[in-house]
Amino acid sequence: MDALDALKTRRSARHYQSTAVPRDVVSEIVDAGRLAPTANNIQPWEFVIVQDEKIRNAIADLSDYGKFIAEAPVCIAVFCKSTKYALEDGSAATQNLLVAATALGMGSCWVAGDKKRYAAALRDLLGVPEGYRLISLVSIGLSAKPTPSLAKRPLEDVIHWERFS
Repeated sequence: MDALDALKTRRSARHYQSTAVPRDVVSEIVDAGRLAPTANNIQPWEFVIVQDEKIRNAIADLSDYGKFIAEAPVCIAVFCKSTKYALEDGSAATQNLLVAATALGMGSCWVAGDKKRYAAALRDLLGVPEGYRLISLVSIGLSAKPTPSLAKRPLEDVIHWERFS
């Protein structure tokens, strides 16, 4: 699948098949995250891959809108060193994970991490040292049911040439 098709067809999946995701597929998805743009090429990100069911259940229990992480075969926790542009860099990496997952036939969903009450507990659960911020949690797996396409604002409603008008 080419990049534009992946961007246009990506949907948030919240129901997953129990089928394991091959390690090479997970590595390819994370490799796409690693290649994201980053301020001053700092590359502050670290990706914690969680496949263990007990840990995924604990993550789901801690989160407020990520209960479905318990049923996803993989959860990728995106952490960034606490740098000036950690949120921007980690968000770019997260978007790359989502698009790569789609391109490889996987469902995925972004769950917020930054500024969430559970961020410190999740950092501790996953053994991440102080000085790193939880940016996001990304569930990955084969979708159990199709996710409907939600209407997006038309291009002509959001595009402004030269000045906002």
